[in-house]
Amino acid sequence: MYESAIEDNKDFLSIGEISTKLEMSQRTIRYYEEIGLLNSVRRIEGGKRVYTKNDLGRLKLIKRLKILGLTLTEMQELEAIWSIQKSNEQVLKRLLELLNGHLLRLDDRIADLTILRNEIAEYHARIEHKLKNP
Repeated sequence: MYESAIEDNKDFLSIGEISTKLEMSQRTIRYYEEIGLLNSVRRIEGGKRVYTKNDLGRLKLIKRLKILGLTLTEMQELEAIWSIQKSNEQVLKRLLELLNGHLLRLDDRIADLTILRNEIAEYHARIEHKLKNP
């Protein structure tokens, strides 16, 4: 009876529904739960997972942080800070530090790629010149 009451509740989502909404595999969602990034997941009788809108929001944040270049280890660090400090301020300060580091690495990479692009363009031009003037 408890299981059917939860299944009928529109506030809960199945792993399949959340997977489809986020375009994320069910295995990935389970993995995030296993490593502690998604620790509010409820289970009903039989061990079936059910997800809330908060879980959906958390998974959206994880997906966004991943796109921004954060590693799972860095996300776990942020989760640990939250668990200990219970302070968004501390989490956000650390997130800013992590993002600054990623920006610096991106700037370095962009500079390296710009150099590489110029070298390729120069080499390309020389080859074209040789082909036109054998």
